[in-house]
Amino acid sequence: MATISKYESVVIFKSNLGEEPTSALLEKFKALVTENGTLETVDEWGRRRLAYPINDENEGIYVQFTFSSDNNFPAEMDRQLKLSDGVLRSLIIRK
Repeated sequence: MATISKYESVVIFKSNLGEEPTSALLEKFKALVTENGTLETVDEWGRRRLAYPINDENEGIYVQFTFSSDNNFPAEMDRQLKLSDGVLRSLIIRK
């Protein structure tokens, strides 16, 4: 039996994508979380300067997800985030 835990994820999208592709990626990950757990909050922090350049990018679009799911889902979400071209960095932690 899988146990349900609370998680928090911060995702940095590429800033040069444009509004529509960024919105599409955001909706994709919202749907992924909703299918596999309970999406509690999505906090869009907007465009921010990075502390250091990542892949020649100096800015990124930050989004924070708070969700509950079983313990197997964060590994799948991390895999999906790493496969997406529009994602610079991501971090998922258990609260």
